[in-house]
Amino acid sequence: MSKIIQVNGFAIFSLVHLSPGLWRHPDDRSLDFASLDYWTDVARTLEAGKFDAIFIADGIGIHDIYAGNADAALRSGAQIPKLDPMLLVSAMAHVTEHLGLGVTASVSYEPPFTLARRFSTLDHLTKGRVAWNIVTGYSNAASRPVGRDKVMSHDPRYDLADEFLDAVYALWEGSWDDGAVFADRESGTFADPTRIRKIRHHGQHFKVDAIHLVHPSPQRTPFLFQAGASNRGKDFAARHAEAVFLGELSKAATAANVAETRTRAQSFGRDGRDIRFFALMTVIVGKTRAEAEAKYRDYQHYIDPRGALALLSGWTGIDLSRYSLDDPFPSVKKDNAVTSMIDSFARTERPWTTREIVEHSAIGGRGPVIVGSVSEVADQLQAWVDETDIDGFNLSYAVTPGGYQDFAELVVPELQRRGVYKTEYATGTFREKVFGPGRARLPSSHPAARFRSRSIEEQPRATARA
Repeated sequence: MSKIIQVNGFAIFSLVHLSPGLWRHPDDRSLDFASLDYWTDVARTLEAGKFDAIFIADGIGIHDIYAGNADAALRSGAQIPKLDPMLLVSAMAHVTEHLGLGVTASVSYEPPFTLARRFSTLDHLTKGRVAWNIVTGYSNAASRPVGRDKVMSHDPRYDLADEFLDAVYALWEGSWDDGAVFADRESGTFADPTRIRKIRHHGQHFKVDAIHLVHPSPQRTPFLFQAGASNRGKDFAARHAEAVFLGELSKAATAANVAETRTRAQSFGRDGRDIRFFALMTVIVGKTRAEAEAKYRDYQHYIDPRGALALLSGWTGIDLSRYSLDDPFPSVKKDNAVTSMIDSFARTERPWTTREIVEHSAIGGRGPVIVGSVSEVADQLQAWVDETDIDGFNLSYAVTPGGYQDFAELVVPELQRRGVYKTEYATGTFREKVFGPGRARLPSSHPAARFRSRSIEEQPRATARA
């Protein structure tokens, strides 16, 4: 029997996410992206469809590789302007009760202390529904705004990320004991200072010497997403992630990634089943196949090829203006780029031309696009889960919020009828909704648990609690 399928809405706080040009479609509301009403409507739509979470991409760089400048990105609105998604979470939490709220934040551009404070704040305000998509950054365009000439090379970025995680784990898990806050009105005592500890982390990249500013939140450590698909990225995911986002084109490559990461998790002392896997997917569904195909043809009329080229050049680090659209997609490996994207196209049965990749990825990104009737879409989603061992999907869209609405109103009831989609949300924090009752906090097998209630001498790495 198929497992229960989990689904996240995949979005960005920008005009364009993964479908450049589709903001011009009459059914699309992307031009409202800077409005809270738009985002609260999206949140309500996702919760009505029993989506597990909204997963919001982010990055502080602009796509400036294509033709050596950012003109194509600016003309097409390809992820520029791009607003801060953390500021959306409270509003979306206020109009929902169960929806998980996943936000992307980089370890490369700020100290652990300030990021830990913001996530703890959001975990309180959402009653334990916040998640962090951990990224390291990959572009010089994101490094220059914060005063660095270029981005750190690929593998050392993950070394930095490991240290960053140790520092925030110490703050979230080790600074305040569970019983530190008792807010006694009679004595006028809010917290017991003997149960609150200063974190002293003196590492290669970061220094922390402070008590965590926020008392323990429902999850303490936010639910942890990660999307690294390189060799070093898989190790990082196997050590830290509770959910991994995959962007492969084929089931075979997806299944191999899932199996490999689960095995690597065991080498870090974790249960491989403590990691959920979500595949990028775009669904265009109609009551009949003809209706779905007509939608897809309609959407293709709005594709902005230059916007797609700006995104692809930015992600891969390859200036695609230097290549013919009908040549095979260049397989040049750039150290500071999304190398897994190049690999995913290279692993297919035949070479892709740049034109084919633009046409494919301009609706919903590099992942598969399923076009079909309700039963056909449900069949294909089940097949992906059954044949790859993924747990669900990060659902992209052609138009928003219509793509989410179609899935919620057409596909979800069919999956529920088949017994492979929840009919009600579980209670508790986001972590409990994903892993079950009693799992509000990370298990003892997770590396964060090493920072709980130990003496200074027993603290791992460079972190200590005073």
